[in-house]
Amino acid sequence: MTTLDFSDRVVVITGAGRGIGRAHAELLASRGAAVVVGDLGATIDGSGVEEGDPAREVAEAITAAGGRAVPCNADITTEEGAHALVDIALSEFGQLDAVINNAGIVRTARFDEVPYEEYQRHLDVHYFGPLRLCRAAWPHLIKSPAGRVVNTISQAMLGNPDMSHYGGSKGALFGLTRNLAVEGLASGVLVNALAPGAGTRMAEASADSLSPEVMEYMRTQLRPEHVAPVAAYLVHPACTVTGEVFNVAGGIVNRLALVNTAGIHDPALTVDTVADRFDEIMAISADAIPQVVAPAEVPASS
Repeated sequence: MTTLDFSDRVVVITGAGRGIGRAHAELLASRGAAVVVGDLGATIDGSGVEEGDPAREVAEAITAAGGRAVPCNADITTEEGAHALVDIALSEFGQLDAVINNAGIVRTARFDEVPYEEYQRHLDVHYFGPLRLCRAAWPHLIKSPAGRVVNTISQAMLGNPDMSHYGGSKGALFGLTRNLAVEGLASGVLVNALAPGAGTRMAEASADSLSPEVMEYMRTQLRPEHVAPVAAYLVHPACTVTGEVFNVAGGIVNRLALVNTAGIHDPALTVDTVADRFDEIMAISADAIPQVVAPAEVPASS
């Protein structure tokens, strides 16, 4: 079996003080990576900062176990915070090879009950935060022999009760992922995304939108440690795909694929034709065309 080594990799991980982000940091560090543990310690809805220093706790646990890690409490919703995460990677470890955008907030509420400022807060964390960090990191990822970005999106972007603000911001991040994947083709920076499922604080905060049975299953069967191996692979030089999304939960990993159906072609198209042939437009047949970003060439040494 292949044993992937990360000893020459430096990775910045946001939201790494708890849950899935902590699992990412601990796994990568155990395989030799140097990790910047980014975590502001924000409340779960992003409205403030809690007591304690989860980033430092995780970094200290990693170093006590013989790994390499440094904490950073920067706020990714600011340009200064994004640059601080990059700067500490460079000052402590001399390079930056990968970014995992994992920081997130959530609160469930009906679409028409969510204040506009809360929509903005979710965009600031889930979209503009990764955007700012990628902008700050991009020149260094280009310099890396194998620059990698992993964004954390969510199945909620496809529709979930009481999550228009959360799912909408994750959908924006999905769009950024695909476009950055295209941008990265020329330089070999690969950009992919995870849609994870795990029993974390954020899952608990979403409990009102999920059934009790689903929540109990998440708490007992879907662990953050199940998600980390996929994130780790996606930041390793062995990964050659870009612009992809992977659903990951409880040991299940599958690809979320975009396809164009074969549809219809009628230059004399009318509304009546659309109505009559709507089933053909909708049908996902063997002729459906997956929408992919062409994989970049990876150096043979990787």
